[in-house]
Amino acid sequence: MGDEIGINRLRRRDFMKAGLVFGAGAAGLAAGYAAVPDAFARAVYAATTNGVSNDRILVMIQLAGGNDGLRTVIPLQDPVLHDLRPRLAAMSVGSALPLDAEVGLNQNLKGIKQLWDQGRVAIVQGVGYPNPSFSHFESIRIWETGDPSRRQVDGWLGRTLARNYDADGHPLAGCACGTAEVPGALRDLQATLTVIESQRTFGFTGGSEVEAAVGALYRNTPGIYGALFDTAMATARDAVAALQAAQAKYRPAAQYSDRQQLVYASKNQLAAALQLAAELIVTGTGVKLLHVTLGGFDTHYTELARQDDLMAYLDSAVSAFFQDLDAHGMADRVLVATWSEFGRRPRENASGGTDHGAAAPLLLIGGPVKGGLYGEAPSLTDLDATDNLKYTVDFRSVYQEILGPYLGADPKEILGGTFERLGFIRDPVATF
Repeated sequence: MGDEIGINRLRRRDFMKAGLVFGAGAAGLAAGYAAVPDAFARAVYAATTNGVSNDRILVMIQLAGGNDGLRTVIPLQDPVLHDLRPRLAAMSVGSALPLDAEVGLNQNLKGIKQLWDQGRVAIVQGVGYPNPSFSHFESIRIWETGDPSRRQVDGWLGRTLARNYDADGHPLAGCACGTAEVPGALRDLQATLTVIESQRTFGFTGGSEVEAAVGALYRNTPGIYGALFDTAMATARDAVAALQAAQAKYRPAAQYSDRQQLVYASKNQLAAALQLAAELIVTGTGVKLLHVTLGGFDTHYTELARQDDLMAYLDSAVSAFFQDLDAHGMADRVLVATWSEFGRRPRENASGGTDHGAAAPLLLIGGPVKGGLYGEAPSLTDLDATDNLKYTVDFRSVYQEILGPYLGADPKEILGGTFERLGFIRDPVATF
């Protein structure tokens, strides 16, 4: 009788406020899964989609805030850079790690430079989109949805997940690691995805007693809402069990450290997020699409040390990740791609920083890439009407290469069009 009273006191509203939480604070079921389609909708949707069957895995790293491309991939021979950036260029150019006679990497990307020397880094220069927005919110939405027209609401990775990997509702096919929120790129009402802030907190808030209580509360709920909840509970249990099994089997083969995180990026745990991603990959959980974030790139002031520190932090985490994957024989199956909502303006400001810009380079890292430079570096003398760099490669060309040749999905179905082909994938699984 006491148990029954306790269950009755746990109202539906309380559960949705603090029930199923997978390392995501108190946001409830929605935080653990962006959407858990009910069994009927999933069956109908699966009948209209084509699945992808290969062992390739994608890890997207968001450099949140607007990464300065001119201090990531640095022009070495252009004197205009010194005119536009007398302080920033003076310290960047001389210490850069040369890739060829014309460009070099930021001095703190030493591990990524080693991967470049091994032919495992492709750099796409001048990436952007038409009519750029300098609003963080709006530009992030454009990159996340893959739609500069601002009409699309679902994320490009979410659409990929729903249409190619989600017929069986695999709980770990799409994962956001090291965050309490669902990244917009993974959102789709038909997609099941998992948010894992950390291994320690992944599970039912309140433990097994709360799990049993909410199960009893909803077990006899009639109709579509009962079916939805039953599906969500089963999927959640599967995800928790899979991660617990992975944690028991996994032994990292590299040192991951978040000690480099800085005051302005104090919430960042990139190394821990990538270690979690490595755990999911090497233990065979079935993960396919992963998303992690490194913040702190909105460098309006005192950019010099700040950007360099962030580059060192990125480099340390990515280097450990690939060392780990190499030791487990998994690196040839994994592609890492960076993205940021925009670059920075070519001219430094009076505060020793840079303001919101447009075009910037993206890094593609891993065994699947053909190393080298792709696209054309934007001109420092032929700027647009807002004194920003003109993009030379549409960001959807990068997505297209990831979707089609790498993952084997249909990029036109996901992106709604066909774009310039770049050719940075070593062994394409499909050509569209």
